[in-house]
Amino acid sequence: MDPRDNLDLAVDEVRDFNRMYTRLIGVLDYPGQLNTPYTLGEARILYELAQRERTHVSALREHLGVTAAHLSRTLSRFEERGLVTRERHHRDARFQEVLLTAEGRAAADDLDRRSREAVTRLLAKFPRNELGRLREALATARHALTGPAEPEVRLRGPEPGDLGWIVQRHGAVYAREFGWNAEFEALVARIVGEFGASHDPVRERVWIAELDGRRVGSVMCVRDERPDTARLRLLLVEPEARGRRLGERLVATCIDFAREAGYRELVLWTNDVLTSARRIYERAGFELIAEKRHGGYGSPLVGQDWRLALQGSAHD
Repeated sequence: MDPRDNLDLAVDEVRDFNRMYTRLIGVLDYPGQLNTPYTLGEARILYELAQRERTHVSALREHLGVTAAHLSRTLSRFEERGLVTRERHHRDARFQEVLLTAEGRAAADDLDRRSREAVTRLLAKFPRNELGRLREALATARHALTGPAEPEVRLRGPEPGDLGWIVQRHGAVYAREFGWNAEFEALVARIVGEFGASHDPVRERVWIAELDGRRVGSVMCVRDERPDTARLRLLLVEPEARGRRLGERLVATCIDFAREAGYRELVLWTNDVLTSARRIYERAGFELIAEKRHGGYGSPLVGQDWRLALQGSAHD
């Protein structure tokens, strides 16, 4: 058979499947998505907004893959209905954020419930032993269309046991990779202990990175001694999780938080031997401002101070 014939057949079968599936879940039976006033596109935007406390309009546009004009029109309709508010960043008027109102979150929750109920009604007709085959078929289709599923990456706040994990993993990883002694682990323990004993939840934060549910990284944002200055501390990515840009994501999250919290600058201290971390800082816009030799944690090192100005660096 001509390969072109295979392509044409595949196109027809995918289109036929789409028509069959939309008919089964009843999407086309209603004026709007799931018997609500919202189109499919509007429902998708509401869903994405519900996954975040607040989001930058530009980040939302990039994630959804829609044009700026389309997203702006949709958000305007949402504003008219009282579902969202849009705000200019309090320190940079070019930077716009959008967040759901209480009414908007209720609408998103209702859409999610209706969608889940529609699919539940559809699958309830299946014999239990057929559901496994269905899931395997869906996984096969997903793999064919998008490639192998990427491991799930999640950044979250600390849970019981996480602060101790940060200390233990810093001690183990840096001892194995750089030969650092217990002095370094003791330093990490002091930093973590101070955070755990007394921190401002509004202006100080810790994030844990998970890969398929396993802890694989951390970073911390705390107040510095200088006014309006935050300090990035304890960036760590486990060796087996590297190469996935987790370090960049942790640093970007810390930067975004520091900016939202109203800090004017973000600083950090590191050592020259940590070349991978230094490259992350450079790409994020940090500038090296000072270097000083010190006794290290079992071997001589060169400590480095880095600084990132937070004013005027965000864009809509």
